[in-house]
Amino acid sequence: MKFPDGKDLCTVKIGEKGQIVIPKNMRDMFGIKAGDTLLLMADTERGIAIVNDTSFLNAVFGGMEGMDGSH
Repeated sequence: MKFPDGKDLCTVKIGEKGQIVIPKNMRDMFGIKAGDTLLLMADTERGIAIVNDTSFLNAVFGGMEGMDGSH
């Protein structure tokens, strides 16, 4: 199936450690590279969204301290 430019769809499997692999074509689409920080937003009713632009967090929270998934 061919999607319009800027759109794509795929499935991923969860690994034993709870990790997923973002397919190369989607990493390329969003310019995601090894070492980049991504934001996962979760809502039990709407699902999980992965965001690669965390600049709005810096504006709202004044930085990423404590936002790296550690508790």
